[in-house]
Order: sequence, then structure tokens, then C-alpha cells
Amino acid sequence: MTTVTQMKCACETCLCVISLEDAIQKDGKPYCSEACAEGHSGGAGCGHTGCGCG
Repeated sequence: MTTVTQMKCACETCLCVISLEDAIQKDGKPYCSEACAEGHSGGAGCGHTGCGCG
């Protein structure tokens, strides 16, 4: 049996792969940042290098 420890951020436009233990959980989905978890309501991206979500 394999345990999944990393997953892509649940934000569709985000490219980040995150550790599930470090993820921000919202509605049962893992996000890499508050910006992604909030649906980029303020227009901010996650701020991670190489990722242009937002």
C-alpha cells in the first residue's frame, strides 16, 4: 500500500506540489497558500517561484 504524502495544490491554475502535512486544508482540498485557498479573492498569487497562479 502506498501513502500519498504530496499532492498538487487544489487551485487549478497553480503549479505547486505540496506536502499534505504542510498544506492548508479547505473544503477537504489541499492548498499551498492562503491565496489559493481563498480563490485569489485579493488578486494575489501564491508567491512561489515559477508559479503564475492568481
